[in-house]
Amino acid sequence: MRHGVKLNKLSRTAAHRKSLMSNLACELISHKRITTTLAKAKALRVYVEPLLTRGKNDSTHNRRIVFSYLQDKEAIKELFGTISEKIATRPGGYTRIIKLGKRHGDNAEVALIELVDFNEIYGAPTEKAAAKKTRRAGGAKKKADAAAPAAEKAADTTATEEKSAE
Repeated sequence: MRHGVKLNKLSRTAAHRKSLMSNLACELISHKRITTTLAKAKALRVYVEPLLTRGKNDSTHNRRIVFSYLQDKEAIKELFGTISEKIATRPGGYTRIIKLGKRHGDNAEVALIELVDFNEIYGAPTEKAAAKKTRRAGGAKKKADAAAPAAEKAADTTATEEKSAE
């Protein structure tokens, strides 16, 4: 039984798993979204969320702790620069996992993991689209009923114009 087991070993040795998580976290930080398998995405979320929390407080101590996990200076600069500004007010939940279906080659479940604050689709206010015209049974009858009073009104105005012309 796996009571309280937080870590998914992903069928790798400890050194391989550490290297994999470090590389995935660096790519997520630099690209803001990556596509990987669902199991790796779930393991990456557990790995990277505490690092993002550390990134909110820019101190030498936090930089050194995060560097011990990532081993990439450019990712550290990105994390403590642009990412920390965006996630400063968020209390947690910095990542989102979206399932994409199954991969053709090996039928593995694929997922997109992204940083929540860097998604323009969900975060941007949307403009209201014009009301969509729906079609349903009896639409032609309604148009005919609506056209009949308009035709009568047009006939009345032409008759009035003819009388005034005389």
